[in-house]
Amino acid sequence: MSPYATRITTADRAVTVTSDVLSIPAWSQRYFGSWWNAAEFSGPATGPVVAADVDAAELSRLTRDVLDHPHESTPYAGSAMLYRRDGDGTVTAAQPGQDLAFRYQPDERRLRIAGGDDTPVATAAARLARELLRSQLLADGWTILHASAAAQDGHTVLTLGGKGAGKTTTALLLARAGWRLLANDRVFVRPEDGGVRVLPWPAAAAIGLGLLDALGLYDGVRDRVLAGERLHPTQHQRVTDALTSGTREPLFNERGKELKPQFFPDQLDTWLGMPLAAEGRAAHVLFPRFDTGEGPAVLDDGRELDADDVFTAGTEDRYPDVFGLIRAGTGRSRSPYDELTQRLSALPRHGITLGHDVQANTGFLTGLTDQRSPTADLADTGRGFGHLPGHAR
Repeated sequence: MSPYATRITTADRAVTVTSDVLSIPAWSQRYFGSWWNAAEFSGPATGPVVAADVDAAELSRLTRDVLDHPHESTPYAGSAMLYRRDGDGTVTAAQPGQDLAFRYQPDERRLRIAGGDDTPVATAAARLARELLRSQLLADGWTILHASAAAQDGHTVLTLGGKGAGKTTTALLLARAGWRLLANDRVFVRPEDGGVRVLPWPAAAAIGLGLLDALGLYDGVRDRVLAGERLHPTQHQRVTDALTSGTREPLFNERGKELKPQFFPDQLDTWLGMPLAAEGRAAHVLFPRFDTGEGPAVLDDGRELDADDVFTAGTEDRYPDVFGLIRAGTGRSRSPYDELTQRLSALPRHGITLGHDVQANTGFLTGLTDQRSPTADLADTGRGFGHLPGHAR
């Protein structure tokens, strides 16, 4: 085995990242350590392995092995992934725009990554270690929801909705009010012991400039950037420039997508003062939307969990199963899914509107989700930071 390794474990499943370059497994240890159990490892690497190195010769060889044969192409994590599959199931792939190449051998459960620089290799190794763990969790009956989550003493609020509904904002408001952030965009959930167990999906957290400002966090983030500290490398250069110059207004690309600061998971705690939770048990379900003309309120709209709230192999948009990691029949079998929806439907659940006033929103949310008193006064139990920007996630 390579001299450096990080073992990543959650829900009794594990993946090992190995490399001849210390910074690559160290990246995975940092990335997963706050949400999943990731630590240095020196034992024999049983189970799935991501072996990742900076190796220009292997990068060239694997890339040519894809380009010189018939292959397919798909967007993967914002870049084109070219790939081909052999008769034995071995998948060879390349992302020429990232100087990355891959080979997955399913019989050995070994995924090899070669690249031209340690940062993209480390980023890809963490991403694909998560994919290998995802495949194991799905096989164990877990489901991925498009949701944010915040936990307090294990009591977990799941917030579901489409892009722009307010999932991330809801979780961050609760985290600023003393809860722990469990996830900002996706969660693993599984019916267990009469309830629903919740695990995080470790990922860089995208938080808009306007929202950072409304939460009173912008100046602290900018100070760190000016001092030379770095956010996640997937962050667009325009965002870094905006932080450097002091721009607080939301930024958008040519397609109208908001460009946001990208935080490593550990920076949510160390930079933003939001400790993370490693797991929880679902206790409330919220379905938010923003209404700039109203204050926060409960809606009687009867919203339930639906197909758009669930990630499956067919609906995954950012991380398609290029390497064939997810076994047929996993990810959304009908019986566990029905049990999951029944248990979530039995929890206190509310459609809600949120307005621009952060103090009012925070007081409303903490009162609504107070496990000691579901009918707590919703008027004034929060803390104030400012006003939410016009675009929230």
